[in-house]
Amino acid sequence: MSEVKRRRGESFEGFMRRVKRQWQQSGKLLQIRKDQFFIEKKSKNVKREQAVVRVKKLAKREYLRKIGKLPEEEKDRRAGSWRRRPN
Repeated sequence: MSEVKRRRGESFEGFMRRVKRQWQQSGKLLQIRKDQFFIEKKSKNVKREQAVVRVKKLAKREYLRKIGKLPEEEKDRRAGSWRRRPN
């Protein structure tokens, strides 16, 4: 962590400009921006477990739809998403 102190009589905006320039020159800003959106890779076991849960949910939903507990769904052409049919 860099320690920068505000100089006597220095405006806050001037201080922030100086701090940002130091961060940029040291490469800290670039590193933070890289780390900001970093997504850690999931292990094979986690992926497999998520896939099993997803398949079970899909099967249960399909079963409920077939026995009439859920309404039929149709594709909405305009929005490109699924919607329920009105009864």
